[in-house]
Amino acid sequence: MSKMNRQDVRKRIHRRIRKKVSGTAQRPRLAVKYSNQHIYCQLIDDVAGNTLTSASSLDKSVESPASNKETAQKVGALIAERAKALKIESVVFDRGGHLFHGKVASLADAARTAGLQF
Repeated sequence: MSKMNRQDVRKRIHRRIRKKVSGTAQRPRLAVKYSNQHIYCQLIDDVAGNTLTSASSLDKSVESPASNKETAQKVGALIAERAKALKIESVVFDRGGHLFHGKVASLADAARTAGLQF
């Protein structure tokens, strides 16, 4: 038997999540992805196939291009601010196959604190 690596396991989990999670224009999907260097998130309308807005650690307003919990909090607050500008208050959270722990959890908590509901 061959053992699956972590990336294949994450992709498998993400496929299973995406069968159930879908975003609309009124309630878009908040998709989170991170690498060793950066954190990214997008608000996606899956019905139309459009990205409504996005935020990442590469934005000038975040000022810390690192992949840690503090940066994730800044990115979460930024995506919530941009969602409010588009008059979006409720989203569906897509953790991207990652565990709801660490960076993903701090991004979600910051977005909730800033006013997004999920």
